[in-house]
Amino acid sequence: MTNNYRVIVHFDGTEYYGWQFQRPEYRTIQAELIRVLKIIAKKQVLVTGSSRTDAGVHSSGLTANFHLPITIEPESLRRALNSLLPKDIRIMECQLMDKSFNARFGAHSKTYVYRIFTGQVQSPFSQRYALHIPFPLDVKAMRRAARHFVGSKDFSSFTSDDPGKKRTREVDMFKMQVKNEEITFSVRGKSFLRYMVRNMVGTLIDVGKGKIKAEEIPAIFAAKDRRRAGQTAPAKGLTLVRVEYEPQPGKE
Repeated sequence: MTNNYRVIVHFDGTEYYGWQFQRPEYRTIQAELIRVLKIIAKKQVLVTGSSRTDAGVHSSGLTANFHLPITIEPESLRRALNSLLPKDIRIMECQLMDKSFNARFGAHSKTYVYRIFTGQVQSPFSQRYALHIPFPLDVKAMRRAARHFVGSKDFSSFTSDDPGKKRTREVDMFKMQVKNEEITFSVRGKSFLRYMVRNMVGTLIDVGKGKIKAEEIPAIFAAKDRRRAGQTAPAKGLTLVRVEYEPQPGKE
């Protein structure tokens, strides 16, 4: 008999090669969780994550689940995990779930936030979490362009995924907010292709710089050619902030 635990993981992704376990010499968030759970459970434990974040991407909302062959009160497990994990990875919530809960396949929406700071001097407190562009961008043009990203579309021009993979995705929210010298993009959808959010943001940055016209975005979609879109925005500005699930009962 095993117990299925759900955790909310916050992490600073700067020093990691993303979420997914890779070669042993590469530090990943999943590998760190597997390592500490082995200490607690005395055996290897499979950890399933809601999202495969890229190297350098951060999280304040990634959900993971794992089955343990032992019973531990969720709050005690949370404290135990945090005592063993590096300080740039924290378990913020822990809950005992029904055995059917799966963090990856049960998710019905994910929200990412990308931050850009456009002032001359960036505070050291935001350097790891926001892209610095030290001059103003054309935010009106960027807003016009951003509207084209909402809806169910073929995002071939905005991904580096395998050409054989289905590339139609639905973005149900693409919000752009400007406050003082910070631009924030909030993007929500059920699932995203590789680098898709960063490629959309990078394209908007090129619109803001005048390299791409807002009116060109429909033609970029139609081309289904990655070379037609803009740059891939650096990973450090991107944070996974929320993963949502259909309501289901937890055990505790």
